[in-house]
Amino acid sequence: MLIYNPKDWFTFILKFHKSDTLRQLAPMIITITLYSILVAYWEKEYLDITNYPWIKNIPIMHSLLGFAISILLVFRTNTAYDRWWEGRRLWGQLINVSRNFAIKIAADDKLSEDSKDFFRRMIPLYAMTLRTYLISKGLQFMLDEKDHPEFANFNNSDHEPNHVALMMHDRLFSLRSTHQMDEWHFQSLLKDLGQFTDICGGCERIKNTPIPYAYSAFIKKFIFIYIMTLPFGYVFSLGYIVAPIVAMVFYVLASMELIAEEIEDPFGDDSNDLPITRMSENIKKHVDQIFSTKRD
Repeated sequence: MLIYNPKDWFTFILKFHKSDTLRQLAPMIITITLYSILVAYWEKEYLDITNYPWIKNIPIMHSLLGFAISILLVFRTNTAYDRWWEGRRLWGQLINVSRNFAIKIAADDKLSEDSKDFFRRMIPLYAMTLRTYLISKGLQFMLDEKDHPEFANFNNSDHEPNHVALMMHDRLFSLRSTHQMDEWHFQSLLKDLGQFTDICGGCERIKNTPIPYAYSAFIKKFIFIYIMTLPFGYVFSLGYIVAPIVAMVFYVLASMELIAEEIEDPFGDDSNDLPITRMSENIKKHVDQIFSTKRD
């Protein structure tokens, strides 16, 4: 995720980052420009306008469709941003729940050091496995059996976050059954632990439910038809200047769609995706600090 100063206008205007849509759309912009020049040349040099007077009325169609396409793109970008923000909210909740859970465990003097060390490892491990699960849907996070012997018999095809949550649940029930934890504390921790799975389910909902194909395909077709017909009606009033103007309109409309495509899946390695790797590292750092402070 890019960190930037929103007040630095000149940097935004003059600098082109690798994620900038102008880089991605450059071939299409050049193609649209050449296409518009060819249309302008054909209309000015070969087309007898007296035989096709209706061509001059094409801009009326674009005026009517312009409002419709703007509404569609606004809805498209808002929907994508809602998904991005929902992902950020869920990971913010994971950070808070991890801290609260660690504080409650560290503050319980009845628990043994072995149990505290277990949760000290498992709490950040849940965030790490969730991060890997969301990005790759495979076990790329190489577990060290020295630090996490619980994974010695772990099947790589399993749901990693669920496995970590199950181990923490098992330890909690074991602590209650051996009377190392009173019922009130057990219920409080169980409620916090349930939120881990709720957060995972919310992230899966975003990851596994893309924008409907028909909706996305319709917007792309709409933009294509709008841009392809744009030069025909404006050549008579703009001449060859219609080429850069059409290219600019295409850049704006297509950029909105590209941005929406990128942020609608916030869990990945793109420049504008959520920094869930750093968030999971922060969870580990904060949990270690909580247990270290209590131990001191």
